[in-house]
Amino acid sequence: MAEVTLEQVPQKIRDLFNRGFVAMERGNLDYAIDMFTACLALEPSLHRARKFLRAAEIKRFKSQGDGKLAQILSFLTGLPNLFKAQALLKSKPMEALQAAEKLLLNAPLNLSYINLLDKAAIAAGEPEIAIQTLAITKEHYPQNTELLERLGRLYMETDQPRLARECFETLCEIKPQDSGALKLLKDAMAIDSMSKDGWEKVGTEGTKFTDLIRDRKEADMLSRESKAVVAKDDITLMIEENKARIKREPGNMNYRRALANLYKDSKLYTEAITTLQEAQAASGGRDPQIDQTISAIRIQVMDEEIKKLTAAGMMSAVEAKQKDRALFLATDLLDRVTRYPNDLQLKYEYGIMLFEQNRIHEAIQQFQASQRNAQRRIQSLFYIGRCFKAKQQYDMAIDQLQQAVAELPVMDDTKKAVVYELGTIFELTGRAEEAMDCFKQIYQIEIGYLDVATKVEQGYKST
Repeated sequence: MAEVTLEQVPQKIRDLFNRGFVAMERGNLDYAIDMFTACLALEPSLHRARKFLRAAEIKRFKSQGDGKLAQILSFLTGLPNLFKAQALLKSKPMEALQAAEKLLLNAPLNLSYINLLDKAAIAAGEPEIAIQTLAITKEHYPQNTELLERLGRLYMETDQPRLARECFETLCEIKPQDSGALKLLKDAMAIDSMSKDGWEKVGTEGTKFTDLIRDRKEADMLSRESKAVVAKDDITLMIEENKARIKREPGNMNYRRALANLYKDSKLYTEAITTLQEAQAASGGRDPQIDQTISAIRIQVMDEEIKKLTAAGMMSAVEAKQKDRALFLATDLLDRVTRYPNDLQLKYEYGIMLFEQNRIHEAIQQFQASQRNAQRRIQSLFYIGRCFKAKQQYDMAIDQLQQAVAELPVMDDTKKAVVYELGTIFELTGRAEEAMDCFKQIYQIEIGYLDVATKVEQGYKST
């Protein structure tokens, strides 16, 4: 079904949309969500309403801050509806789509629900709904390669090669050695070029694929990039080509990052850092990822120097360089935390550094902030628990670790570490039965984990 514009819908739907829009501007997210949901119930193809609905859902989700446990519980309670909706995909895709929309109301960034909506929208003949949701989701999962590839393929299937190309460029930046990703980018770039320069020539006598690409050098470039192992001469040519790309599109950060990566891979570290600094300037100087990459390159340079000094047996110089490295890590991280005070990932990293330096009070402050980052929520609770343990505030340490345990449904490595730490605190506080329960949980999954076997077996002997 084709997209329906706001001008094409009845006045009743326009009124609902306008009420939702005003409510969203005023911060009344619950009412805005109700209005946009009502719009879509009456006209599912009003994509503009869905766009604002998803934005309102995500804004509400993020405003809940520490309510991540509630979100996890919401997902668990929604599992039966998820399974029912999946069963409708083939026979009643529109009902499956509506079910996915309902699931996303309370968990708009849940990838299982988003995957369901994607499949349902395609099955219902509404690829633009899938694209719209995936594009919004991508902003919150910028490193998710499956999401990037899926969105890029959908753009290709709906004749949007330029947007597909952007997805695949990012995908190749994350997975530079993945030949499959490079091929996807190659195809998107080729079709994008065709759409601007002679698509009507496809299939005509004497017309070759590479003839349809405006710049033959670009075709050669794509061929070199798709190789599993890139020769030195090819890297040199790729560097020059990326310079040309930057000159043509100075605002495209992907080209600048690609050039920096080529310099780094060629051990031209000064050139790599200069390129990234120019990218930072072009972006307005507020891109924490670029700063992080610059820092990583500087650390790599120091690590290589330490390796060479160690091989030469210059141990006093190694010790001095290691001190320089530690000082750089501390000052650089503090500088980035200061410049990006809202970057919760940086706060988490800074908290770990403070914890390792036994600056416990300051570390707690960082982890209390970083727990608002959904990806660092559990680790932050874990470290807060360890901080309170270091301060011998055992009751609060137990509370933090129990929160973390409650949000971990599977006994993976993370949960083992949290449960083990909880068990050791129970031991310290004389709560032997509760400590043994923790160690048994791990023992039943991985008998060789640290010293849980010894603790459990000694516990049985003492009873």
